[in-house]
Amino acid sequence: MPAKITKDDAEWKKQLTPEQYSVCRQAATERPFSGKYNDSKTNGTFVCVCCGNPLFKSDTKFDSGTGWPSFWTPITEDAVHKDIDDIMLMRRTEITCSSCDAHLGHVFEDGPQPTGLRYCMNSVAMDLKED
Repeated sequence: MPAKITKDDAEWKKQLTPEQYSVCRQAATERPFSGKYNDSKTNGTFVCVCCGNPLFKSDTKFDSGTGWPSFWTPITEDAVHKDIDDIMLMRRTEITCSSCDAHLGHVFEDGPQPTGLRYCMNSVAMDLKED
């Protein structure tokens, strides 16, 4: 498991853009089809924009048609943390970075095989480190 990174709000606000702060630290969601990685076909590793923790490999990315980059599995089981999210009047599973607790998106059970999962992530919460 990655080492835990903790910073206060002032430090996060200094490091992140306003949109990154809103999504990663306040669990907002970017508009569908607006993120830079939705249509990306570039090979590499998607890392947390807040701490650099490796999250997803590009070979697990697929076009879900939802407007957000989607993956069928994280890079490792302990790269992300799952938590129940009941905020939108429906039960969802929130995905956060296991290293810094940044909100990344949600996971749904309507993805492709082999996992059947769709990790629906916010582009603004990730950076792509090209291979």
